[in-house]
Amino acid sequence: MIRVDAIDGLPPGLRMSATLGVFDGLHRGHEEILERLVELAREQRSTSVVITFEPHPETVLRGVEPLLLCDPAERLARIARLGVETFVVQRFDRAFADQSPEAFLHLLGAGRDLAGLVMSSESAFGHDREGTLERIRLIAPVAGFELAEVPSLSLGGERVSSTRIRNVIEAGRLGEARRLLGRRYAVIGEVVPGDRRGRDLGYPTANLFFDAPVTLPPNGVYAVRASWGGEDPLAPRHVADSVASLGVRPTFGGGARLLEAHLFDFDGDLYGQRLRVEFVRRQRGERRFGSVDELIVQMDRDAARAREILGRSFDGP
Repeated sequence: MIRVDAIDGLPPGLRMSATLGVFDGLHRGHEEILERLVELAREQRSTSVVITFEPHPETVLRGVEPLLLCDPAERLARIARLGVETFVVQRFDRAFADQSPEAFLHLLGAGRDLAGLVMSSESAFGHDREGTLERIRLIAPVAGFELAEVPSLSLGGERVSSTRIRNVIEAGRLGEARRLLGRRYAVIGEVVPGDRRGRDLGYPTANLFFDAPVTLPPNGVYAVRASWGGEDPLAPRHVADSVASLGVRPTFGGGARLLEAHLFDFDGDLYGQRLRVEFVRRQRGERRFGSVDELIVQMDRDAARAREILGRSFDGP
């Protein structure tokens, strides 16, 4: 897949079928849109193009930075696996947001052949989101491109959306999140030095730093699968069953919220690595223990339980 910075970077004369959106969670509803895009491009004998935006439009329009649901590198890898040929990252600012839908379509097709556009019933673009599906239905025949409509996906009687998935994860309903995403929820962070307290307790941990705020489940102990190494986060060189603690470490007086993972049967240096942590199951909530010895006894139980869970839960990334 080719990545292009800005719509203007698309080559002149390109015949393309396109869709646009943030695709921040790349959930099952997004996948249906992208699968239809690849199908339409094949029918149109055109190049499939996904247009997304940086920063997130909510940040520019409302001053709100939504919590990440899918690391950008993983999002790119998953989009490529669906067969998309070109990925455009368009700078989003007020001037871009204030374009009319017609102006945006003119920009997209300038010097190129826009053969098709894929939208869902929830899609909208342009000033004040005026480019709704209903409006584009009127524009498409005049502009000479095919409009492919994808119905919004509903599961459990409710539309699948990034907001819904964030709420589900923050409530700790990992099984429901998995059904909505089509995969287990995972985060990616850089391993940074910590206070080395875990090593002193016999459980050295990889402490994760996130470049941007991410969606996290409730504090507690989790059976997780850690992976790292290589350019593609979905094809890592290394995978390790692990137990992770998410919280503020109340036994030691509390502190900043931290995700730290103990990798089973691993004793290497991970500093600087980008570690992917896939949440498999929540084992218990965060607790304060009366002594370090009590904590170690519980950590032994947590590790044994995580090994048991992960021993029968492997089904790929």
